[in-house]
Amino acid sequence: MLHPIVIEKESSVRAQAYALRQGQSEYYRGFVALILAVATLLATSLRADARGAPESFADLAEQVSPAVVNITTSTIVAGRDGGPQPMIPEGSPFEEFFRDFLERNQEGPNGGQQQQRQRRSQALGSGFVISEDGFIVTNNHVIEGADEILIEFFDREEQLEAKVIGTDPNTDIALLKVESDEPLTYVSFGDSDIMRVGDWVMAVGNPLGQGFSVSAGIVSQRNRELSGNYDDYIQTDAAINRGNSGGPLFNMDGQVIGVNTAILSPNGGSIGIGFAMSSAVVDRVIDQLKEFGETRRGWLGVRIQDISDDIAEALGLESTDGALVTDVPEGPAKEAGIQVNDVILSFDGVDVTDSGELVRTVGNAPVGSAVRVMILRDGKTETILVTLGRREDAVAASTTTDEEPSAPAEPSKLLGMSLAPLDDSTREALGLNPGEEGLAVLDIDEDTEAFEKGIRAGDVISEAGQQPVTSIEDLEASLEVARDGGRKSVLLLVRREGNPRFVALSLEE
Repeated sequence: MLHPIVIEKESSVRAQAYALRQGQSEYYRGFVALILAVATLLATSLRADARGAPESFADLAEQVSPAVVNITTSTIVAGRDGGPQPMIPEGSPFEEFFRDFLERNQEGPNGGQQQQRQRRSQALGSGFVISEDGFIVTNNHVIEGADEILIEFFDREEQLEAKVIGTDPNTDIALLKVESDEPLTYVSFGDSDIMRVGDWVMAVGNPLGQGFSVSAGIVSQRNRELSGNYDDYIQTDAAINRGNSGGPLFNMDGQVIGVNTAILSPNGGSIGIGFAMSSAVVDRVIDQLKEFGETRRGWLGVRIQDISDDIAEALGLESTDGALVTDVPEGPAKEAGIQVNDVILSFDGVDVTDSGELVRTVGNAPVGSAVRVMILRDGKTETILVTLGRREDAVAASTTTDEEPSAPAEPSKLLGMSLAPLDDSTREALGLNPGEEGLAVLDIDEDTEAFEKGIRAGDVISEAGQQPVTSIEDLEASLEVARDGGRKSVLLLVRREGNPRFVALSLEE
């Protein structure tokens, strides 16, 4: 039997040994955990570097800032002499009194009107230099209507006056030129088509007149359309505010891949939804403005629309790809033999998926070039050679009318619409050519499919089922043919103020 004290000491030694082993195990476990954490952090950093995430934008900002400019425009506007004028509510009993008072004050010493005082209105924007000899790119809306344009440089004290070389309101791009005794620092365009959603970008400009400012973000989306036929915007969450307009959007190589143009905001400030016109569009526009002082876009000479599912069904098409021809006015397409109801499948070897893509592709084609256009007609494909005209000339020659339509007599009700054949007075009111035929829409029930699909009083139906209609009997016959052919809908060619579009209506109504 062991002495109790000895037993206690032995127990204590065993306890200490156990504790030591436990401590060593905890130490090793902690050490291993630390190693794993460092390895994870390093791997994450390496992955971030592989994605191109910059540690800082400072080097890029320092590199490109000398080529970015502030633009101040001045415009002379007329203003009243005599200080602020009273605001009189319409219908106020004092309205006539104050009107007489103001008119007397504006009379000159000989009874004539005093000459209105002129004042100078100023606006701010941004731009960037694209050549050492002083060509500068900005937005058209920054300099539109300006009497004087002054350019302020990042690294120069003096301002230079700029002249306008050319503008393109369709893409909101303008090209300016300054004269400098020294070569200017400039930046080059990059390829916006290779940018991906999630790529880093940096915007530089003059937001809210605060001077040179840099903001960074990513490409939020590409190929955005706002309102123009040639829109190809890059959407970004880089902060863009008023005054940034016309400034550059850079990739991480210091190349311009967009021109900051617009923001989507409920309050006028940046909420992370900004739009820059892609360099793929701007570069072509600038080349034309440099060479001609104006744009020269290709013109095919057709009016087109997208093919919806119901239109595809009405035409017996297997796909909604392509652009449906709704009208062929005098021009290149008509001379080449393209017709209404043709579906354009490809242009110059490029497949056409929708009407917007076709407009952009044609616009980028050289004026006067001969291109092959593949169409689908009556279920068969055909290739037609078309020599392109110039879109700007066609637009300048076109005319529109704002006259209100007058209702012809003896209407008939069909497909939820009150219809009547065109007469001379209606043709004149609608701005149609003498002798043009069709059915005028006099009234339409608001709970019908026709109303839902945009047909309104004053529209003209010129075709039904791809056949001309000049009377109610023609329309009824086309509906009957469509039903006998097993169609669920009939395709109507509807014109409004000379602009045609196809509408497919169900035959069940």
